[in-house]
Amino acid sequence: MKIVVLGAGAWGTALAVSAAANPLVQHTVALAARDAHQVRELHEHRENTRYLPGIALPPRLNVHLLGEQTASANHLQVLVEGADLVIVATPMAGLRDMLASLRGCTAPVAWLCKGFEVAKPGAAFGLLAHEIRMEVAPALRAGILSGPSFAQEVAKGKPTALVAASADAAVREALVDAFHSPMLRVYANDDMAGVEVGGAVKNVMAIATGLCDGLNLGLNARAALITRGLAEMTRLGLALGGKSDTFMGLSGLGDLVLTATGDLSRNRQVGLALAKGQSLNEAVASLGHVAEGVYSARTVVQRAACVGVEMPIAQAVVGLLDGHLLAAQAVALLMGREPTAEGLQG
Repeated sequence: MKIVVLGAGAWGTALAVSAAANPLVQHTVALAARDAHQVRELHEHRENTRYLPGIALPPRLNVHLLGEQTASANHLQVLVEGADLVIVATPMAGLRDMLASLRGCTAPVAWLCKGFEVAKPGAAFGLLAHEIRMEVAPALRAGILSGPSFAQEVAKGKPTALVAASADAAVREALVDAFHSPMLRVYANDDMAGVEVGGAVKNVMAIATGLCDGLNLGLNARAALITRGLAEMTRLGLALGGKSDTFMGLSGLGDLVLTATGDLSRNRQVGLALAKGQSLNEAVASLGHVAEGVYSARTVVQRAACVGVEMPIAQAVVGLLDGHLLAAQAVALLMGREPTAEGLQG
């Protein structure tokens, strides 16, 4: 297969490395980056020194420039010409423009970003990725690759399982063919809405869990928070058209547990830093990378409010990030809620 990955951050690079290093299939993989300096370093060192230091780029991985002055639709058409699969590895903020530029692409297109788009001026809420695609490129054959995965571990070839979601069976098949390998298992799913909600909400819950652990509230509290976080995720997902089974799978429970408890989780690290008394700016600056939950927390709560879904944990995280609540106040607010029966409505 000819695979084109647009975006050379940690996750885009990791998937490109994994596909190019697959011992069973000889894929040809192109990795495109916007930063000319980064492209030169990738060529010179054959390593993404900023995002994945120590991981060598396989020989079958080619690097291309996708600079600000050349990222036109025509340039993209040349880059993706003859591709069997195009992967959009930009942040959520860049997805709309990239999908618009790929409007005429005939190959399957899948994105990696997780979260809701920031609401446009005058809009009450932001959109999920598949909703953005329906606005700007409805004819595009599209899907999403998601699930519990740290880029560093995937690039190192450690065992990982992902989910390839699309309403189009051919897109699901292309994603499985591209990335399934002895160390990377890819499951197919037709529930794009559910997979995307899981990816958006788990980052917010990871901040809350990091806060919980940073305050030394104990393992009981962590288990309760993750479980009720899953209930919030499922409530929102069902309201937006997702399927309940999805939230017990890789992109729901699996991604939530990994991101909430794994030491490589940037969102968890934000919660830990806030618990120590650091400001949000200090916590984010110390990471050196984007923590998606910081930007998606408000968009998650906005969308939930518009569909009448209660998300007290996510709301507490927003209050904490906005500086309206201190760490201890956020915990007290959650523990002080009225008793209720366990369930999705609790």
